[in-house]
Amino acid sequence: MLKNYLKEKRELVDTNIELHLNRLEYPTVIAEGMKYSVLNGGKRLRPILLLMVLELYGKSLSIGLPTAVAIEMIHSYSLVHDDLPALDNDDYRRGKLTTHKKYGEAEAILIGDALLTHSFSLIADESKEVAPEKLV
Repeated sequence: MLKNYLKEKRELVDTNIELHLNRLEYPTVIAEGMKYSVLNGGKRLRPILLLMVLELYGKSLSIGLPTAVAIEMIHSYSLVHDDLPALDNDDYRRGKLTTHKKYGEAEAILIGDALLTHSFSLIADESKEVAPEKLV
């Protein structure tokens, strides 16, 4: 039962991540790198926890989906930067080349920065059902 619940919510989050990332108007390498970094697997536990809280309070999941996507982007940003040569210098994450190995170190820094910055833009632009003071 829990396994099915997590799978269903992970698919919901992934669908919404793709929806938002497909609308990017960034330079191609940055947009592709953002997609590569976020859509490379993962359990999506952080956004699922947000959705669970909404369900517990009887709220519509739609009000939290932009924030759930943003949470996953922030998490992915932290992984991209953590993998950089100046930090852990990892070659692989989840069986795939790390972002800096695939796109280059400078590009990976910009990709991570774009994920972080875009996450806040996403919350501000897409969370229309939530009062601004609550978003802050």
